[in-house]
Amino acid sequence: MKHAIAVPDSSLNDEKTLENKTRKIAIIARACGIFKVNEIIIYKDGKDNEQDSKLLYTVLKYLSTPQYFRRKMFPKSNLLKFAGVLPPLKTPNQIGTSNAEEIKIGDFREGLIVGLKGKKFIDIGINQLIDYHGKVSIGKKIIILIKNVKPDLVIKESSKDEIPYYWCYNVRQSGNLFTVLSNWNGLKILTSRKSKNLNHLKIDDIAKTNQPILTVFGSTKKGIHDILGSKINNLNNAKGANFFPNQGTETVRLEEAILGCLSILNTRLNFE
Repeated sequence: MKHAIAVPDSSLNDEKTLENKTRKIAIIARACGIFKVNEIIIYKDGKDNEQDSKLLYTVLKYLSTPQYFRRKMFPKSNLLKFAGVLPPLKTPNQIGTSNAEEIKIGDFREGLIVGLKGKKFIDIGINQLIDYHGKVSIGKKIIILIKNVKPDLVIKESSKDEIPYYWCYNVRQSGNLFTVLSNWNGLKILTSRKSKNLNHLKIDDIAKTNQPILTVFGSTKKGIHDILGSKINNLNNAKGANFFPNQGTETVRLEEAILGCLSILNTRLNFE
């Protein structure tokens, strides 16, 4: 079952320094990896978040990229000034061996298309480039399946849909929240303290669905009801839920909300 989350591009407004913003993004990325989120959608919340939106998108993409070709994909940038403080994600797309002798038939790997002497090759992080004759452009990532290892390494171009287990999240930027919700073909879970408390009946009802699920989070200053206004009444297949009834703090930070909500949902949902 596909599970995605939607977060606003204002998610970092409560942090004042680039280092703290970077650390917050890392917590969000780790939470999504732990609970097998397939996609992170960054929606627009006003017009003043362009720089934070770039930072959020860039760091999330950086963390989801295997370490062996991050330097090739991400040129030096101030957005990644504090990349050194980021914990490794260690999702399945990043934990493959770097020893060519340990590669096994049936392994999936992420590869980067690179150019050398007028030809295209795939770098899969084993200190050995593999000939590539496909259509993917230099600088782009692909997923490959190991078909044979000896006497020669034989691969097949593959896709995430062919991998029988969780791989990693995708991340994309989108329009405003109502647009994201209108375009989502599946169940929408709106996390809000203004909604009714989440109970066993509601979560069991959610667990029965076979549809893709989108869990939506509000901004640091505005909840989902405030962002959507009266448009919230025009949404189909949406369920509001307060995941933190009787909370002991005035607010729940976004990274705390993501960890808490996904943990609660994880007790009843299978995100494979």
